[in-house]
Order: sequence, then C-alpha cells, then structure tokens
Amino acid sequence: MKKELEDTQVALEASHKVIAGLTEISLRMSKKIERMKVKKQKVKTNHEECHQKFQARIHEAEDSMQAQHLLIEALMDEKDSLLQTIHGLQEANNAPAPFDGDWEEEPEEEPEEEEIEDIPLGEGEIDDE
Repeated sequence: MKKELEDTQVALEASHKVIAGLTEISLRMSKKIERMKVKKQKVKTNHEECHQKFQARIHEAEDSMQAQHLLIEALMDEKDSLLQTIHGLQEANNAPAPFDGDWEEEPEEEPEEEEIEDIPLGEGEIDDE
C-alpha cells in the first residue's frame, strides 16, 4: 500500500509538472497572440492611412488636371478671339491675311560629309578593318 501511495504521489507530481508546463506554454502563446493582434492592427491602420493619402494625391492630381484643362480651353478661346480680331482689322484695312494656316517650312540642310582619303597601308602597319 505504501508503494502504491508513493507511485500515486510520483504520478501526481509528474502530472502537476505537465500541467504547469502546459500552462506556461499557454500563457506564452496568449502573449504572442496579443502581440500579433496589436501588430495586425498597426499594419491595418498604417494601410488605411497610406490609402487615404494616396486617394488624396489622386484627387489633387485630378483637380490639377481639370484646372489645366479649363485653362487650356480659356487660352484656346482667347486665341480664337484674337485671330478674329486680327482678321477683322485686316479686312478693315484691306491687308492680306498673314495667318492663313499655310506655313512654309525651310527644308533642313543635311551636313556635308567630309571625304576621308584612302591612305595606303605601308609595311608593318596594322589594318583595323
């Protein structure tokens, strides 16, 4: 009976050690899970901030493009108005139209190539060709 009691005591101590070890492992895992949750939340927050900044930059670019488009349209209208004024003044003064749309471009001159004289190879010279 004493032997059985000792065996039970040894088994009980071993069981307590296993339970203590499993509890420690469980606590470590819980802490690790919490750190991972915090990290995941930081990544998510960072991603959302980056996304918002990116969307704001896209919106700024679109606004800038729209403003440029409106400016171009205004400049085109102004150009048309100035051309009409010029044509009106020319007609009033019976002058020829300088802006008839037929621009004459001067042909590009090709540079003359300098001719290289053939120099005969002498003895001992190396032909690199």
